[in-house]
Amino acid sequence: MGWTRRNIVLGGLASFGTVAVQKPTFAAASSYFSGTAIDNGVTFRSTNFAKIDKKWHRQVVKYFSSEPIGTVVVDTRHHFLYLIMENKTAIRYGVGVGRDGFKWYGRATIDRKSLWPRWTPPPEMRERHPELPESVEGGSPKNPLGPRAMYLLRDGVDTGYRLHGTLEPGSIGKDASSGCIRMFNEDAIDLYQRCPIGTAVQVLPHIADQAGSAAQVSQATPVE
Repeated sequence: MGWTRRNIVLGGLASFGTVAVQKPTFAAASSYFSGTAIDNGVTFRSTNFAKIDKKWHRQVVKYFSSEPIGTVVVDTRHHFLYLIMENKTAIRYGVGVGRDGFKWYGRATIDRKSLWPRWTPPPEMRERHPELPESVEGGSPKNPLGPRAMYLLRDGVDTGYRLHGTLEPGSIGKDASSGCIRMFNEDAIDLYQRCPIGTAVQVLPHIADQAGSAAQVSQATPVE
């Protein structure tokens, strides 16, 4: 897609509004969490994968693509993110994507990564939602970015979109965000360590002709 000033501005707002301005429908469902885990000294609630449909669990699937190994491809229609591996396979993650009016498609690269990132709503968003804080520190249980954020840039320009964790595990598999790609926190941690700076990312409407659950090779053990 062509990137315009309007695209970038809207993208910037999308990245910061991914969760905070949503109604806390999913966050209120405590059954989506089970116990706690510690990551880099931060304690966070573990996803209760026993309550999550298995198709959204991280797993290895057959994947046919001309994209290089190591590329991240997002199928927004079917709510999957693929990390292309060798031997025509990919690690598939369930994701939440932009709701109507906030979807986007195109190529970018992961040019910045942040561990337990700080979240800062832009002034424009705080004008519309004065109840929002000026910022939320990384590691806070109220931080909508979760334990990891991977920032998507195109030609050195920040698109405003990110791959990141979520406070709302129940939103995975749905059109729920303001454009960013949400992942289970455990999956965001996993992808973060697999994707170096410069990783190519492609966001598409759908890629069902290239990959599917029917061609599953193996399934990773869910993180309980």
